[in-house]
Amino acid sequence: MNYQWYPGHMTKAKRMMEENIKLIDLVIELVDARIPLSSKNPDIDTLSKNKARIILLNKADLADPACTELWKQYFEEKNYHVLSLNSKTSDGMKAINGIVQDACKEKIERDRRRGIQNRPVRAMVVGIPNVGKSTFINSFAKKACAKTGNKPGVTKGKQWIRLSKTLELLDTPGILWPKFEEQEVGKKLAFIGSINDEILNIQDLALELLDYLKANYPNALQARYEIAEMTDGVTVLSQIAEFRKCYKKGDELDLDKAASFLLDDFRSGRIMRISLERPE
Repeated sequence: MNYQWYPGHMTKAKRMMEENIKLIDLVIELVDARIPLSSKNPDIDTLSKNKARIILLNKADLADPACTELWKQYFEEKNYHVLSLNSKTSDGMKAINGIVQDACKEKIERDRRRGIQNRPVRAMVVGIPNVGKSTFINSFAKKACAKTGNKPGVTKGKQWIRLSKTLELLDTPGILWPKFEEQEVGKKLAFIGSINDEILNIQDLALELLDYLKANYPNALQARYEIAEMTDGVTVLSQIAEFRKCYKKGDELDLDKAASFLLDDFRSGRIMRISLERPE
């Protein structure tokens, strides 16, 4: 299966970000803690050159915690300021202000030397679709400032949000990059829901996920579906269909419906905490 998705509004969103970057002191990039490297848009590095940078490993509650710690070390070694968090529950949010001040201390000190006081840090919040930018902003602001949804592409335009006297955020639409050099990256993005499901073969995607779970988390389905042994993907998907009573007319199993259940359970963390990649 070919994994590519770059709708027209993303070109417009990227152009808008390029036009506004000159107004920005800090770029806060959200990545998905389950795939920190694959969910990190390489275009953002080019766009954010010479800007202070923060990487937020969002949805850390869904990822393997030991693996998340390795990713924190990985990005810190590359001179990013890094924090893992769960935007939905605000877990980790209290540390944001401190890390913003630390990332922008040179800018704050430069303003102080020039006699400029209380000029807020202006931060652009960026990331791929469905990584949780709007949820993060609403949680950080403690009010509903940005539209949220469980499908990619909810945020369509830019939005300035004043959080305090010291910090303003620019919310931006989620953007991918025009072509995935490695289809493995596209597959991982499809797993977490950052590519529109309507253009994918859901059953094939579920079978790919089962192959990964068999190799890396062989007991992942036992508690959720009472599947003790991971055999071949079609057999396991059939077992999930039987467990969830997914039938077409008569007694024929509905594997497409079972595949949707599996992907939804994985994306929402109802299976177990799973990471799809590790630092090499």
